[in-house]
Amino acid sequence: MINRQSMSLRFRRWAIRFLIGNIVLVSGCHLPRELRPREQIRFRDDDLNHYQLVATQIEYPKVCVPGKLAVADTLPPRTLLRPGDEEYWDLSLEEAFKIALANSAVLRDAGGRLLDAPAAAPTRFDPAIFDSDPRGGTEAALSEFDAQLALSMMWYKDDRVYNSALTESISGTSAERALGQLELSKTTATGTKIYVRNITDYVQFNSLFTRFPSAYNTIVETEIRHPILQGAGLAFNRIAGPNAAPGVYNGVVLARINTDVSLADLERAVINLARDVEQSYWALYAGYRDLDARVAARNSALQTWRSTRNRLEAGAGDVEEESTAREQYWLLQAQVDNALSGSTTYTAGFLSPAPGGILAREAQLRQLLGLPPNDGRLIRPADEPSTVLTVWDWDQCVREALTRRVELRRQRWIIKRREMELIASRNFLLPRLDGVAQYRWFGFGDDLFAKNDTPFSGAWDTLADGNFQEWELGFQYSVPVGKRLGHTGVRNAELQLARDRAILRDQESLVVYQLGDALAQLDRTYQLSRASYNRLEAARKTLAEVQKKYDAGWGIVTLDRLLQAIQRVAETEVDYYRYVVDYNLGIVNMYASRGALLDYSQVSLSEGPWPTDAYNDVDIHSAGCGRRFNYCLEQPCNVSAGAYDQHQYASPIDSEDLTSEEVRPTPSPGPTTTTPDSTTIETPAIRLPDVTE
Repeated sequence: MINRQSMSLRFRRWAIRFLIGNIVLVSGCHLPRELRPREQIRFRDDDLNHYQLVATQIEYPKVCVPGKLAVADTLPPRTLLRPGDEEYWDLSLEEAFKIALANSAVLRDAGGRLLDAPAAAPTRFDPAIFDSDPRGGTEAALSEFDAQLALSMMWYKDDRVYNSALTESISGTSAERALGQLELSKTTATGTKIYVRNITDYVQFNSLFTRFPSAYNTIVETEIRHPILQGAGLAFNRIAGPNAAPGVYNGVVLARINTDVSLADLERAVINLARDVEQSYWALYAGYRDLDARVAARNSALQTWRSTRNRLEAGAGDVEEESTAREQYWLLQAQVDNALSGSTTYTAGFLSPAPGGILAREAQLRQLLGLPPNDGRLIRPADEPSTVLTVWDWDQCVREALTRRVELRRQRWIIKRREMELIASRNFLLPRLDGVAQYRWFGFGDDLFAKNDTPFSGAWDTLADGNFQEWELGFQYSVPVGKRLGHTGVRNAELQLARDRAILRDQESLVVYQLGDALAQLDRTYQLSRASYNRLEAARKTLAEVQKKYDAGWGIVTLDRLLQAIQRVAETEVDYYRYVVDYNLGIVNMYASRGALLDYSQVSLSEGPWPTDAYNDVDIHSAGCGRRFNYCLEQPCNVSAGAYDQHQYASPIDSEDLTSEEVRPTPSPGPTTTTPDSTTIETPAIRLPDVTE
């Protein structure tokens, strides 16, 4: 017999202890504010200074990022006041492409938008990140069809009292139970779900009417559930996946299309990098030619100033002429200084490189190549721009542009994704009809594995005999009345498909417009370069004649005319090389508009091995940034380094520890450059002669 009074007393004690424990946990192991002594309350309700200081303090994260380049160890920038000992690095355009691609884990742009929007910066990791995304990548979509193994084991204890008047001895029941289940399930590519499971039930019961005091029931069954209408078919499950809903599709086909879209984005970023590198390269070339012309004009003005000053000191000159010559010299000297170190700002587009001096353009090229701002060398272009007329077949260019432009290929992938989504959405208009079939074998026994001649001695022995078998066969049908969600999904998929098709048509039209504009700009710059060259030849001949007449003392040739001739030669030479550079950038623009810029730059994209600088545990240990973390037994580490002086820079890697991926070629001897008129002009040094020399 069960003592109800003692049981009730134990229950009340347990309930009181349970409530007290929960109150302590919820209150945070301290008394509420109202129950604490008054002297323990330190802050008033309006005194939150201590909390605000802690909550709003700026801290720095405790991270360890292995570095490739000690950027803090770079030399100071070159200026007119700090020119430094110059060592020229004659760099070819092909070598510039190699350096830029080798140092471009992040595909840079000349606009410097990496600091403003780092999340939008393209990197070479992006396609792999999209493909390995555990939420929507290709492997994640394939994992929906992986076999699943599930195991559960539960133990129960039943001890109850029933209101029974049969006998005084049978007034309660006591039982011990155990339930174990092992299941292996698999979803096929057609949407069929296959289950194989074993269920074992153990019961120990104190009833007087049982054959055994304890017994085992074990069942081995297989189940097949096949969708006949909605969710059926290989195409639907490859597009939407086995657990799709209207508007939510994550099939293998869509996951792969998303990866192809990310590959197109990467290719576009590489094209932009190649375009920016070539534009900056030829802009630096134009800067050197600009400086060369300014220095030549400045030297001519210097000689004129010295001549007028000597005549003035000899008593045969004029003060006005000497001051005019001096003013013209300092004007040209300012132009030389600006051509050397003038500031530059990036302007988007293919033509007309950004204005600025050599130092600014060289720094912009270094930023695109992934080199330090100053390593003691000054980059000097070693290649000459092309001056040969190029002829293009318009029909072939149009067909090639409409086929190879990466923007159009990306949009076509998006249209293909919309078409697949429309196919999947139409499947949800069908009712849900599943065919279900089950077959099971049943076993019962006093023990689980015992085997003897006694009937029902072992449950698995009884199951193996196959005397007890069951089966089920039928179907399950369900359909939403009106199919509102299905029709909405189809309508949404149709509208998105129509929108993306309209975008593609306008993109194709815009591509043809860009191609036509590029061809027109190419012809314009070539014609202007020819006219400027002829003008330069005439200006140089005019200057030689004016200089000859002025030195001979002809009265009709004044000093102003001589100075104007010098100025015109400099401006004409600058215009000529600017148009030559614009013509070469126009060629780049034509290849980019046709979608063949990477072929023109001899750049190819291919899938390589897993990058050695991925932030896995092995690389972190090799860099000395931490240790392996036991996620089961250890406490979380400190994520903040606290507030410290942000002006102090400490690199976790030694400044001389450069990886093999960083390309820093050695400089070669500087050759002279040749102009189209076959006159050799050496690129001027940065150090300029003093006026008193």
